[in-house]
Amino acid sequence: QVQLAEYGGGSVQTAGSLTLSCTVSGYTYNNYYCMGWFRQAPGKEREGVASIYTGGSMAKYADSVKGRFTISHANAKNTLYLQMNSLKPDDTAMYYCAADFSAWCYHSLGLSLGNFGYWGQGTQVTVSS
Repeated sequence: QVQLAEYGGGSVQTAGSLTLSCTVSGYTYNNYYCMGWFRQAPGKEREGVASIYTGGSMAKYADSVKGRFTISHANAKNTLYLQMNSLKPDDTAMYYCAADFSAWCYHSLGLSLGNFGYWGQGTQVTVSS
């Protein structure tokens, strides 16, 4: 079965940096697929942060993180990364990685939650002021 697992969460101060990782296992049908990072703070809706097609350089970012976050994928390691710089208190949330294994997923690559059918357990990121 497909499993996703996030790592790297923690507590940092404002303007600090943190890198999250997500491993994917149990799926080998597609050579490439789409993945994304999402976050949810208590009492708020889950929102998309960034997404990427693992077969190329195509990536999407939420306006709130552009210029600060970088999403990447190491195909040989089946690992997704989210490098977060210049962190702000508003970045505090539970961060989830997700995967979309559907055919032609890159045609609609974005931050829509409904397109991603597999999710990790989440990792907490806390940014203090």
